[in-house]
Amino acid sequence: MSKQLLHLVFGGELKSPETLEFVDTKALDIVGIYPNYDEALKAWRAKAQATVDQAHVRYVVVHLHRLLDAPRES
Repeated sequence: MSKQLLHLVFGGELKSPETLEFVDTKALDIVGIYPNYDEALKAWRAKAQATVDQAHVRYVVVHLHRLLDAPRES
């Protein structure tokens, strides 16, 4: 069995297409949390393609496993 590497897919409307600053963080579309990158990529691709005509909407994949595995300060 392979190691679980959690990934989060979410998106929303950007203030500007040149940044990743969202207009309203309360209105973010949380697509889901996935057990591996391949499944997260499929979900991201579906959302990105569905919003391709909306220049101010962007979806991203966050590697949650990297945040969870990061060393903690004492």
